[in-house]
Amino acid sequence: MAADRRRTPLYSYATLAVVMLFWSGNFIVGRAVQGAIPPFTLALVRWSGAALLLAPFAWKHLRADRALLAAEWKTVLLLGITGVAAFNGFVYAGLHYTTATNGLLLQAAIPALVLLFDRLFFRQRSTVAQIGAVLLSIAGVVLIVLHGHPLAILSIGLNIGDLLVLCGVVSWAAYTSLLRLRPASHPLGFLLAAFMIGIAAMAPFALSEWLRGERIVPGWGTAGAFAYVALLPSLAAYMLYNAAVHDLGAGAAGQTITLMPLFGALLAAALLGEKLHAYHLAGMAFILGGIVLGAAMRPRPAEGQRPGRP
Repeated sequence: MAADRRRTPLYSYATLAVVMLFWSGNFIVGRAVQGAIPPFTLALVRWSGAALLLAPFAWKHLRADRALLAAEWKTVLLLGITGVAAFNGFVYAGLHYTTATNGLLLQAAIPALVLLFDRLFFRQRSTVAQIGAVLLSIAGVVLIVLHGHPLAILSIGLNIGDLLVLCGVVSWAAYTSLLRLRPASHPLGFLLAAFMIGIAAMAPFALSEWLRGERIVPGWGTAGAFAYVALLPSLAAYMLYNAAVHDLGAGAAGQTITLMPLFGALLAAALLGEKLHAYHLAGMAFILGGIVLGAAMRPRPAEGQRPGRP
C-alpha cells in the first residue's frame, strides 16, 4: 500500500514520459530493421525475450494467481491479444510498407479513440475540456509530423502499410480502455500471461515468414535491435504503462501517446544530427499544453476508489 501512496499523478506522468521515449525508440528500430528482420519474427523474438527476462520474477505470482487468471481467461486473452499481439504485429508489419511520418500521424488518433472506447464500452462521458485537451495535443503532433505545414496532410498517400498501422492503433486504444477490467492479480503475473499470449499469437505468423523464405540477417545491429525491443519497450514500458493507466485512468494515460512524435524528433536530433526547427517547438507547446490541460481536467476518484478501475 505504501508503494501506491508514493505513486502521485506527477510520478505517473513522469513514468509515462519514459514509456513514450522507449516506444519512440521501438518505432525507429522497427523501421530501421526493415529487410533485416521479418516483422512477425521481430514481434515473436520481442515477446519471447521479454517473457524470459520477466519469468524469474513473475513465475511465482503467475502460479499463485493461476486460479484467478483462469477464471477470467476471456479478459486476459482479450488484453493479451489487443495490447501485445495485435498492436505490435500490425505496427511492425505496417512499417515495412509505409513511412515513419504516416505511422506517427496515425498513432496520434489513439487518445481520441481511447475516449471513444471509454464511451462505447463503459458509458464514460468526456467533458468538453478533456476533448479539447486531446485535440490540442493532436494539433501538436500534426505540426511536428508535417513540418509545420498542416495542409500537407492532404498530399499524404495511404497504402496497405497505413491500414495495418491503423489496425494496430485501434487495437492499442481498445487495450488502454479495457485495462480497467484487468483481473486483480499480481501485475507481474498478469504481464507474464499477456506476454505468453503474444508469443502464442505471433508464432504461426513468424513460422509462415520462415516458410516463405524470409530470414534474419545476422549482425550486431540485429542483435542490438532484439535486445532493445525485448527489454525497454516491452518489459519495462508495459509495467510502467499498465500501472499508470490504473492510477490515472485510460484517457489521461492514452493522451501521452502524443509525446512519441516529439521524442522521435528529439532522438533524431540527438542521434542523427537532424536540426530542430520552430515547428518542433510549436508542436511541443501544443502537445504539452494538451497533456497539462488533460491532467487538470482528469476526473478525481471518489473516496476509497482507485482511478482506472471500475
